[in-house]
Amino acid sequence: MIVNDLHTDKGIVRWRESGDPDAPITAIWHHGTPGIGAPPGPLLATSEALGIRWLGFDRPGYGGSTAVDSWSVADAAAMAESVADAAGAGAFAVVGHSGGGPHALACATLLGDRVTAAVSLSGMAPYDAEELDWYAGMYEGGAAEMRTAVNGRDALHLLLEASDFDPEMFTPADHAALEGEWDWFNGVAAAGTAEGLAGMVGDDVAYVSPWGFDPAAVTAPTLLVHGTDDRIVPLAHARWLADRIARAELWERPGAGHLSVMHAGEQLLDWLLAHA
Repeated sequence: MIVNDLHTDKGIVRWRESGDPDAPITAIWHHGTPGIGAPPGPLLATSEALGIRWLGFDRPGYGGSTAVDSWSVADAAAMAESVADAAGAGAFAVVGHSGGGPHALACATLLGDRVTAAVSLSGMAPYDAEELDWYAGMYEGGAAEMRTAVNGRDALHLLLEASDFDPEMFTPADHAALEGEWDWFNGVAAAGTAEGLAGMVGDDVAYVSPWGFDPAAVTAPTLLVHGTDDRIVPLAHARWLADRIARAELWERPGAGHLSVMHAGEQLLDWLLAHA
């Protein structure tokens, strides 16, 4: 894994790359909340064998990227394009897990033909999604966090500072995944909050604010992967997106939760080979 810093007029963007720069497919990873932009470790060896190169970047306030006063989901598109340019990548696929899902869809909507395919795993729908009960099925602590985000950064920061980890956000399948190869999530989540809560606060407020694009405008092949038992982002969010994105394919993973959905990773790589 190579770590790089991109210097912009808004500060530093830290980005990472893994794999052969001449690989036939480049994919940009969009991390969850909290997290950093390290591409998905458990998939890297297989990715390299299949000819998939990964890039990823820390969103503002996470890891090595400079915090900003405001962030919208749409802002991810320009940041991803800058990273792709710095990496010498032309067209690329986008893959996001959890909070990374909306940011991946932003790229697919706003960057046109430069994005060859999009994947959202455990990703949410827009906060203003019509005919969707956005909070239904969300675990209590997560719903409280998002409701507080509506009131702005200061209120949310106070809530997060006072909050403890709630194991009930994860299903038994999620906990099992965290004890296996997907303990990778523990490391990136810890790194995402090591410098404070600015990144997490910025993300949460962005999710409940206007995204700056309409996911229905995505024209690239799109894969939505979601666990039927997800307690953090309920399955209804993925179904809402699937009904509105013209070329969307929805994989519902029976019994999977928010993290254990990543056990579909090997099939995801095959899908990228076929579509990106």
